[in-house]
Amino acid sequence: MKAKRREVPISAGWLSVPVIRMTAALIFILLSVGLFFSSCRQGRSGHNLVVAGSTSVQPFADKWAEVFMEERPDMIVDVQGGGSSAGIQAVKTGAAHIGMSSRELKEDEMDLFQIEVARDGLAIIVHPDNPLDSLSIEQVKSIFVGEIITWETLNGRKKPITVVVREEGSGTRGAFQELVMGKSRITKKAIVQDSNGTVREIVSRDPEAIGFISLGLVNDRVKALALNGVAPSEEAILKKEYKLVRPFLFVTKEAPTGLAKEFIDFVLSPEIQELVHKEGLIPVKQEPGSSE
Repeated sequence: MKAKRREVPISAGWLSVPVIRMTAALIFILLSVGLFFSSCRQGRSGHNLVVAGSTSVQPFADKWAEVFMEERPDMIVDVQGGGSSAGIQAVKTGAAHIGMSSRELKEDEMDLFQIEVARDGLAIIVHPDNPLDSLSIEQVKSIFVGEIITWETLNGRKKPITVVVREEGSGTRGAFQELVMGKSRITKKAIVQDSNGTVREIVSRDPEAIGFISLGLVNDRVKALALNGVAPSEEAILKKEYKLVRPFLFVTKEAPTGLAKEFIDFVLSPEIQELVHKEGLIPVKQEPGSSE
């Protein structure tokens, strides 16, 4: 008696091996075709520029890119965040054409090409209802290291201080560490945030909070404190009276060429440097001794 071959039905939850292989092959072919046409389109246009890094530089670079793309509608400038260290690493690995850094380059990063596109003050911010208007840099350091933990000796309020900081690896934190903290470590009790915008938001909602952000991002929801009696301003920065100042850098693997150079030259043009000024940053072309 001849044995009957058992047929296994194909249902939504069960596929035979041949069908699985055919499906996988079809998906592979479709993906290959898609990638082929995508690469062809990119090869024909070649007008995509990836700019990545500092979240301090990012909101300004977004605006510069918008203006640039209005004049060059055939070009796409993709501005991404991630932090200064991430942007520098993206340039090293080729994942980005231009990296954005809001701190000086470290020794092991000096093989990269850097272009300063603006300068920025670092503002120490508190809630607008905080009666305090000024601190010394030493007092700021004592707060962020965790030695001063209440406002009592500073503004008379017997309230614990909420310390808000950026994450390690960010240019903002790197600049603060270098300019204020030195070799001292920031208290582990600090609230850590991944952007200047979130630091500003937390401080704006907490009357007992203190943080640091880009001076160009200060608005009426927070108060920027004077340091050693000097209020943060463009004039004070240009006169070198306000000490918390950092560079905004564009970083490339080598001397920029092609589209990267075109965008960097655009950002350094009088048109964008005037926009830099209006946005609360210090244009590099206006600094004493700078060349036109």
